[in-house]
Amino acid sequence: MTSNAQVGSVSEARGPAPVSVLVVEDDATIRRAVQLALERYGYRVAVAADGLSGLEAFRAGAHDLLILDVMLPELDGIGLCHRIREESPVPVLMMSARGDALDVVAGLEAGADDYVIKPVDTGVMVARIRALLRRATFRPDVEGPAAGRPGRADHILVFGDLSVDTLGMEVRRAGETVSLTPTELRLLLEFAAAPGSVLDRRRLLRDVWDYGWEGDTRVVDLCVLRLRKKIGSGRIETVRGFGYKLVRG
Repeated sequence: MTSNAQVGSVSEARGPAPVSVLVVEDDATIRRAVQLALERYGYRVAVAADGLSGLEAFRAGAHDLLILDVMLPELDGIGLCHRIREESPVPVLMMSARGDALDVVAGLEAGADDYVIKPVDTGVMVARIRALLRRATFRPDVEGPAAGRPGRADHILVFGDLSVDTLGMEVRRAGETVSLTPTELRLLLEFAAAPGSVLDRRRLLRDVWDYGWEGDTRVVDLCVLRLRKKIGSGRIETVRGFGYKLVRG
């Protein structure tokens, strides 16, 4: 693990409950390095050395964020992420040793929110963690009525059979609750704030993933794909060469 310039090695959480991070990594050296680096930033860190132990640790404790290596014994990181997504929307950050495109795509398709490449730069990892945690606690500002939606509360946005409660942070499709991860919900809220407008991938990386630098647009594409499966494939249109837009009707 490499160390970035001083990102502030002060405690991330000075309140009564430090942020809890579960790190699942089979390489003892990397696992210990990640643990020590995150503890320096004030995180409470639990560790596991294989996928099955990681699943047990996840179920045994209330963790705010998970960091999963792709290549794990017993149960690999992709399978572990799938299992976790069946039970929880907790933010997941994947680690890939090779930066292999297939690893990255598989991890994101499994439901991971973001990824980092090993050897991991401490500053980059902490920045990604901060961004994920902000999305998990995001609450949008609601200003004024939802134009064109008479009879609905100002904070209820309706698009065909899809309704988005921006205060209750609840999404329903045909009356049924839709379970979204924090990143998927943040992405949907970004679309819902500008229905019919085309949002390009770079903007979404900036506003949803909170990237202050160039990021991998595959993260956006695969999260849009997952979101479509949950809210309806025709609800978000692809505008080739530009980006995506939420269909109004």
